[in-house]
Amino acid sequence: MVIVHVHVHVKPECVEAFREASIENARQSNGEPGIARFDVIQQVGDPTRFVLVEVYRSQEATAAHKDTAHYQKWRDTVAEMMAEPRSSVKYEPVLTRDA
Repeated sequence: MVIVHVHVHVKPECVEAFREASIENARQSNGEPGIARFDVIQQVGDPTRFVLVEVYRSQEATAAHKDTAHYQKWRDTVAEMMAEPRSSVKYEPVLTRDA
């Protein structure tokens, strides 16, 4: 299992459009067999900051996700909405609710 937190800082005027695009991407991502969970969360107190919480069943699933049409559409749609380049941190589970 691979867990990725993608940190995104969005331009203030793009918050709603980013939310909509990211929710659609997450809905479709949650249907991928290699994804256990895909959440979009927004920071309390600063609505321009988001984290995508992506839980993959394998390392191969992370690459497969990037090959999907919905990911590529999201990537291209939100590129100009970001106030700064997005960053990500990868984690591996120590204890999960399924363990």
